[in-house]
Order: sequence, then structure tokens, then C-alpha cells
Amino acid sequence: MSLSSKQLFLSALAGQPVSRVPVAPLAVHFCARVHGVSLHRYTADADTMTAAILHYHKRFRPDAVIVSADTWISAEAMGALVGPLGEDQPWGGRGEPRVRHLADVRALPKPDPVQQGRCPLMIEVTRRVVKAIGHDTAVVACFDQYPFSLAAALMGINELMLALDDDPALVTALMERCLEQALAYGRALAAAGADVLTGGDSPAGLIGPRRYREIALPFEQRLIAGLKAATGKPVLLHICGDAQSILPDMAQSGADLLEIDYRTDLAEAVRTVGPDMALWGNLDPVSVLAQGTVDTVRAAAQRALAAAAGHRRFILGSGCALAVETPCANVEALIAAVR
Repeated sequence: MSLSSKQLFLSALAGQPVSRVPVAPLAVHFCARVHGVSLHRYTADADTMTAAILHYHKRFRPDAVIVSADTWISAEAMGALVGPLGEDQPWGGRGEPRVRHLADVRALPKPDPVQQGRCPLMIEVTRRVVKAIGHDTAVVACFDQYPFSLAAALMGINELMLALDDDPALVTALMERCLEQALAYGRALAAAGADVLTGGDSPAGLIGPRRYREIALPFEQRLIAGLKAATGKPVLLHICGDAQSILPDMAQSGADLLEIDYRTDLAEAVRTVGPDMALWGNLDPVSVLAQGTVDTVRAAAQRALAAAAGHRRFILGSGCALAVETPCANVEALIAAVR
């Protein structure tokens, strides 16, 4: 009996034999485009987001869907001023940073994802998507940001970078609170039925290998271990850009799966992380998927499959989120590459 898309995805993630490579583009705001709604509506309304994800799923039949809105869900829940940047733009930070001093860290609210910001919206969307298609398709829910990235959203990236030298105690205290938030939010998404939990830590890729190991990685490890212990779900880590210099450290994070950006060499990533780490990626979402032709996509997909040949724990996808303007025919070509 053939495996369902969900079984195929989770089997490949676990390194079990599968009949083909699973395929799942990182479709977030692209779902809004497919459904014909603005990004403002997509990121602010549970009915709209659910319908858009289900429309995308029906149209393309990927092996997994992602429940995500933008990178400000947790910062908003912790009191940051967040809002839509335009009718067809996702939400983003507005106004002054939430945290400047240690007193601001102490004043941050305790995590309560069923009450705060848009966390309840995302939990509800996860629950609805799981109910609709979760029997057949893997549902990957985004708990938003790892602690270093969430600290950057709350302080401002420039201020955080300066504080690494000027006030490391402030950074550590803030990251502890960010860890609490991510743990609570991830547990709530798992309780809503998510099969896999994912989050990003892209600003951590900007601080260099030594500081990544010293500052970001320990919090990643604690968050991943905490989520896995509490939920039993696989946990994913994504860092944008060329992560080659920190891939050996990312492989020590405890994550079950690394999303590989298109700037990272996939063949080298396979060699670096070894057979026990799953990889997801990594076609260029702009020059290949958004701007290329169907033939371009087919060729890039074959190169990715060749680069990952022999690596059981591999999922074909885009090397970061699909651009809104990506032609549907190119997404179809990517998914058809393994079917």
C-alpha cells in the first residue's frame, strides 16, 4: 500500500525508506496570491488564512503545508507595536523597539499564547487545517522565531548587535524571556495538531560562527529540546542566507530538520550534516521559481535531487519562502519533478 503524503513526509524526515522524495515548497504569502486575497487579510483573519492554505493545497497537492503569517507573531504577543505595512504587505514592526533596558525585559508579559496578539489566530488556523487535510498531508506550524531572532525583533537588530558587546547581560535576560515565549507558543501549536514545528533564526546567521556557537546555539538547543520533550514532535530550524560556516553547529542544535536556503550549497550541506539530519530545500525562490521558466525549474529540481542523492532524509522544496509573484506553472513543475 502506498504511503499518504503525510506518511511520506514524516518517513523521509525519520530516514525511513520511501518510494519517492517528498516535495513541499515553502508556501506562505504565495497562498494568499493563489486564493486571490491581500496579504493584510491573509495575515489578520483566521477564515481567510485557512481558506487560502486549503486552496493552495487543493491546487498543487504538496506533501506538506506550512501554517505561517509573518515574523512578528511572537514579538506582537510580547508587546511590540506591530501592524500591517500596507494592504498587500504582511504585518511588521512599527514605532520604537519594545526593549531598551533591563527594566523593559522585566515588564514583558508572561507567555499566554491562547490570549496574546495573533497567537490565538495561528493556533485556530492550525487546528482547522489539521482537521481539513491533516489525515493525508503533513502540517508544519511555525512558532515564529528562535530566541536570538525574537530578541532582534524586540530590541531592533542594530541595537541588539551593539548590546552583544555593550550589555551582554541584557541580551541574555531578553533571550531567556524569548525562550519562554517560543516554548509556550510551540506547545500550543502542537496541541492544535501540528505534525512538525518550525521556526527561524536568520539574524543569528549574521553574527559569525564563534558568536553563533556562544550565544544563539545554546538557546536553540534548549528550545528544541524543550519542545521535543513536551510535544514529541519533530522540530525544524531555518536560517536564511549562506549558512555553510555554521552548518556543523546547526547540526548540533538538536533539530530534526534544517531548511536550507538557496545560497547554501546543498551537496556540501549533505556532506556536512551527515545521514542523521534531514534537509529541506533548496531551489532559488527568486531567479528560478519566480523569474525562471518551467524548464529552468525542472533543471534546478534535478540538480537538487542529484546533490541529495543517497541522503534518505531529504525533502525537495524552495530555498526560502515562495515569492508572491511566482508563476503557478513553476510551482507545478517543482512538485512534478518527483512524481
